[in-house]
This record gives sequence, structure tokens and C-alpha cells, in this order.
Amino acid sequence: MATRRRFISHSCGLGVAAATAGTSVISLGFARQAAANASDYRALVCVLLAGGNDSYNMIVPTDTEQYNEYAALRTDLALPREVLLPLTEDVEGREFGVHPGMPDVYDLYERGEIAILNNVGTLLEPVDVEAIRNGARVPLGLYSHSDQIRQWQTSISDTRNKPGGWAGRIADLELPNLANGLAMNISLSGSNPFQSGSYTAPYSISPFGNGVQGLFNYSRDPNNGYGYWRKSTIDRILGVEHENVFRQEYSRQFRGALAAEELFLGALVQAPELQTTFTDHYFSQAMRQIARVISVRDTLEANRQTFFITVGGWDHHDGVVEKQAAMLPWINDGLKSFRDALKELGVWSSVTTFTISDFARTMTSNGKGSDHGWGGNQLVMGGDVHGGTMYGEYPTLSQNSPLDTGRGVYVPTTAVEQYFSELALWFGVARSDLAYVLPNVETFYSPSSTESPMGFMA
Repeated sequence: MATRRRFISHSCGLGVAAATAGTSVISLGFARQAAANASDYRALVCVLLAGGNDSYNMIVPTDTEQYNEYAALRTDLALPREVLLPLTEDVEGREFGVHPGMPDVYDLYERGEIAILNNVGTLLEPVDVEAIRNGARVPLGLYSHSDQIRQWQTSISDTRNKPGGWAGRIADLELPNLANGLAMNISLSGSNPFQSGSYTAPYSISPFGNGVQGLFNYSRDPNNGYGYWRKSTIDRILGVEHENVFRQEYSRQFRGALAAEELFLGALVQAPELQTTFTDHYFSQAMRQIARVISVRDTLEANRQTFFITVGGWDHHDGVVEKQAAMLPWINDGLKSFRDALKELGVWSSVTTFTISDFARTMTSNGKGSDHGWGGNQLVMGGDVHGGTMYGEYPTLSQNSPLDTGRGVYVPTTAVEQYFSELALWFGVARSDLAYVLPNVETFYSPSSTESPMGFMA
């Protein structure tokens, strides 16, 4: 990967790099031509469970003592112990089970292909309840959807005024190495903080059809009367030279976006027909589309890509048990099919998929569901993942837990910076660039360390 210094040396001529970012066609990173080393391909796939997944019902303690405390706290929200899928290995004498709606996730964990990360969340510094009472700093806008969903994507928890996400900053660093003017970051959920950088923006595709969201009624087919006429008209407009630097740059960006769209569409036409079966659900179709893009990585000359997909609807202030029983199978099915497709394509060890969510939820019931929490549990899947293991500290669910801020809201014991630095290093970010990508990382992990941040990646 490029170092930050190398990036800066190449960036002086970028001009208004993101002038047209924000629409599906024109959200392309402004990259110079460079040859990609496709044999070194790696991809990160970020799955946002928007709304705050109740992850303490996704991963549940099952040993007698801890389950009884879990059931006492959760009351009407507790899952029956006998329906949980029991994990084979205990964690320091504690036993756990997976939600019954995720049998494939359970199986992949048992196979060593999925890891579970416990009690992860946004932090400014390591704290517990006593430290908070004594004035320790906590993230801005705790329990706020808008703040926490952004902080998970940006890894910046002390201000709302710093733009850009950590995948966007990686793309900024990689900008000299991007080929064909195509973005490194590809979104199936439109514009997002995670993939937005200072000089780059995500390229948006659709989970359905051929994926490419082209300019409306802009057709390269001469037999398409109006569409072809409109294309010719737009091309003539874009061919006009402007004295105004902003108009000229806008035209150049627009032309580049249209050219990249044509290249992207041409590549996807060559995508092999996957033998893996995907359900018709939005999430599964999004994962299918990601697999299709990965399958044409050589045509796109891509050696690094990130993908982003949002699955919303997890703000379960009521009906949490019933709604999770319906929704967690969506994630289960999509992850399993995606895994099978990656195996089919021979890139299982080159792609790492991980979940994020605004926050977990209160362990105690509000009488109908659960409310906004803090630290929660996440999943990481891939061929280079040291799976079949839990990482981080699953909180003790006793009434006097030093991490319980009230109602079973737990202070995270693992910061998002630890989680993301492990992924960034695997992706190829230089240790010298880690503090640029994750500005608060040195509070939790030294980039110069010879040890990995958490140990869940090969």
C-alpha cells in the first residue's frame, strides 16, 4: 500500500477531486492511471446492522450461572436456553450459544471460519463506570443513532466536524495505485461516511440486476432513439471547453464517471454465472452482487476493494424477540451464500466480511423490547480469519458489574480502533499510516507493536 507521504506527493494536482460525489454515477474516486497487482487482491466487506442490533441475544451465555443472570436481567426478552446453538469451546470456563436463527453462522464458527468479537464499541479512552463517574471522557452523543452510526464508520468519536471514514482515508492513501479511474470503495447503500475520503468517494451500485446505476436515459445503443439522442447531446455539452475552472473540472469529472460506468458495466457483463444459490432477500442479493464484482476484479484491475451494505430495521424498542427471529436469518443466509460464492470463485482467503452496528441494547426490558445501549458483539468471516474463537471480554451479567452503566448497558472493553486496526493491517495499510486511518488508535494500540491488535486475522 502507499504511504501517507507518497499519497501527499501525488495529490497536489488533484484539484476539486470530489466535486461531483454523491450520486450513483458520479461517485467515483479521482484516480490516476496505475497498474494493479490483482494476484495480491484483498477486499473488506462491511455490513452495517443499522438501528442497533440486540447482540446480547445473538450471542448468549449458556453455562448455568451466567445464563441464570442473563435470564434474570432480560426477563421477557430472554431466549430459552434449550433453543440456543451451543458453541463447542468454552471461554475461560464460560459457555455460550448462538441465536437459533443463525444455524449457518453457528456452523461456520464451529468450522473456524467466523470469529466473534465481544463487547466492542466507541471509546475515547479505556474506562469503566467508576472512571466515567469521575469525569473520564466518553464519545460524543452516546446512545444517539446519528452519532454512533457515524462514529462506527469514521472512528472519530470526539467531534462531528471531521469528515471522512476510515475506508475513505485508506482510499486516499491508495489513490496513486487505483487503476482506470475506478473507485476502490463500492457501496450498495449509496453515499456513506465509512467510504468517503478527502479525495475519494464511493461508487454506488445496486444489489439487483446488472448492478450499474447509469445516467437516466443515457444510452449507447444507436437503436434507442431518445436515449441515444440524449447521450449525444450530453456528450456535446461535456465536450465544451470552459474558462471557469470549476465548470471545466465538473465536465472532466462527469466524463470520467461516464467512462468508468462503461468500463464497470462492460466488466460485469463478463461475470461468470454463480452456481451458489442466494435468496431473494435484499441482503443476500447485495452479497451476490458483491461476489459478481469480485469475480471481475482482474478486468477492473483492482487489487484492493471495500464494499458497504446497510441492513436497517434493528431499532427494536418493541417486539425484539419476534423481530430478531425474523431478521437474523437474513444475515445468516446472506453470509453463508457469500461464503460459498467466494469459495466457488477461489478468493475465500482474500475477502474478509465484518459487521458493525450503532450499539447493542439494554439488557433489561422496557416492557416491549430493548432500548439503546453501548458495547456489543460483532461477527468477522473469512478465509484469513482465525475463527472458532471469541475475542474480547464478554461482560459479566451480574447486577454489580463494573461495566454496567445502568439497565444492562455495558461500557465497551474493546474499542472500535482495535477492531478496525486489525482489519486495516490485514488489508495492507502500513503501520506508519495507521494513525492517519484511525486517528485515535494510539490510545488503544501502538502501531509500532510487533503484536497484532486483537489476533483474529492471519
